[in-house]
Amino acid sequence: MTVESTAASKPRRSSKRVSAAKKPQSSEPQLVQLLTPEGERVEHPDYEIDLTPDELRGLYRDMVLTRRFDAEATALQRQGELGLWASLLGQEAAQIGSGRALRDDDYVFPTYREHGVAWCRGVDPTNLLGMFRGVNHGGWDPTTNNFHLYTIVIGSQTLHATGYAMGVAKDGADSAVIAYFGDGASSQGDVAESFTFSAVYNAPVVFFCQNNQWAISEPTEKQTRVPLYQRAQGYGFPGVRVDGNDVLACLAVTRSALERARRGEGPTLVEAFTYRMGAHTTSDDPTKYRADEERQAWEAKDPILRLRTYLENAGHADEAFFTSLEEESETLGKRVREAVRAMPDPDHLAIFENVYADGHALVDEERAQFLAYQASFAEEGN
Repeated sequence: MTVESTAASKPRRSSKRVSAAKKPQSSEPQLVQLLTPEGERVEHPDYEIDLTPDELRGLYRDMVLTRRFDAEATALQRQGELGLWASLLGQEAAQIGSGRALRDDDYVFPTYREHGVAWCRGVDPTNLLGMFRGVNHGGWDPTTNNFHLYTIVIGSQTLHATGYAMGVAKDGADSAVIAYFGDGASSQGDVAESFTFSAVYNAPVVFFCQNNQWAISEPTEKQTRVPLYQRAQGYGFPGVRVDGNDVLACLAVTRSALERARRGEGPTLVEAFTYRMGAHTTSDDPTKYRADEERQAWEAKDPILRLRTYLENAGHADEAFFTSLEEESETLGKRVREAVRAMPDPDHLAIFENVYADGHALVDEERAQFLAYQASFAEEGN
């Protein structure tokens, strides 16, 4: 399903929708929302979107399959098949909504958790697992899907995105760039430098911050004194906070920011206010630093549940659709399991290749030392 081509025209009036008047200015953060946690469709004066039932079902399918893949990857790590895994549980709407707002010629710079965005860009889910299994350094060609390799260094991808966007502008292209990062990364100097350069050079880039409220064990209130989206004001470009568990709002807001970038109006900071339902990574234990009541409160705002409720109440999906999707989900899980276990081990000497174009004496010496080290195990076995 392709949502990006749908015109963001005014939605048809329906009894299913409730008018949401524009809130008066206050010190409270303004949250863009088009679908309430109860699955009720509401309107926003600045972000309007009208999707067909097929497109809505497509968004739901994207989120369900992304969650299923994520759950399988977590299970594989627990079974010793992966060294580590960073789950996106609870952040499906932020990633699928923003991912489906992209055009094919837009370019994405992810962190290490954008599994849903990778799905939207057509990256095979199994290719995301090679790095976490330790058999490659990425697993896909970034130029094939305009989706860069995962970035482990916190915040550095925002600099890469800014530089790439400056190049896009100099080339005269009308495409846009999007950089994903978390609330923790917003404290990094790289992000601040990216904001400065993108504003000064009017770069066509969207900074998409998934504020899941926990930078490992550090809550957002210990990272910032103001809502993250308001930081954009100090750099001279707009910022907006969107309900990160509302896939429709994330789609509408990201699409608007990308179109603004393509028109040559510069960067936008989008703060998707969401929640990390699981651990930071599989090496983390969130029960050590946050209360169960907090998670339970956010479970009621589940992005998949709210869209399902809307689809059912609006008559856009029947039981056959959900049953078929469940079967597709199980098929995906099986394919992922089989693919991971079939991944070949890398050549241990490959690390010494392509370091220098014409070879190097030091690398040759290190290769010889490594070969001798490996041979020592064989000798011990004898």
